Amino acid sequence: MAIPVLTPDQLDAQASQLHGTQAWQSIVSGWELTAPEPGPPPAPASAPAPAPAPGRQPSDWRSLLSVPVDRLIDDALRTLPAAPPPERPLPGRLGAVLPDRVHAWRRVGQGDLRPSVHLGYARQILAEWGWQNTPYRLRNARGARCVCGALLTAHRLGYGSPTTVNRAGAWLITELRSQGWPGLIGPWNRAPGRTAADALALVDAAARRAAAAGH
Repeated sequence: MAIPVLTPDQLDAQASQLHGTQAWQSIVSGWELTAPEPGPPPAPASAPAPAPAPGRQPSDWRSLLSVPVDRLIDDALRTLPAAPPPERPLPGRLGAVLPDRVHAWRRVGQGDLRPSVHLGYARQILAEWGWQNTPYRLRNARGARCVCGALLTAHRLGYGSPTTVNRAGAWLITELRSQGWPGLIGPWNRAPGRTAADALALVDAAARRAAAAGH
């Protein structure tokens, strides 16, 4: 099974190119806005609303009896959060330092993910395998990853397609722009004084932003 040979630097550049497109800017410029849910059409002006029956309030539970049961069930299901993806624990510390081709089998039968979910797996990699900021490469000798390296590793472990990796990177850059950082993810990752807690917080914020936009 072929494994992409992207480096963290290449991913960083591709995510930046995606972030700069007009299509992406149209997504992120209104990520916090939601359209109002459709409601029943307004009653004609000539038809006054019927008065509630004596002894009943408009919010009385008995008014629900006029709604079909299947509609009540559908409405309830729509309010439930989406089911989380199946849990697949990361390989242990030895797995962190092994070549990626050893983990290729984990991609078999895996579907694509939303960028916010992919970012969640990247965070898990940073938290369990460690974060590193120099030298800027996929991993260090201990198996720790930089932020872009964690995105690539998540993909190589079976979490998300190459397109999803680019979109997750673009959400990271979007979050960095909101924090006033004008450059790419790599220089941010390597900046003096940067910590693992900073990296985890960045990934968390980008995942929340992407999830709020439905991504």
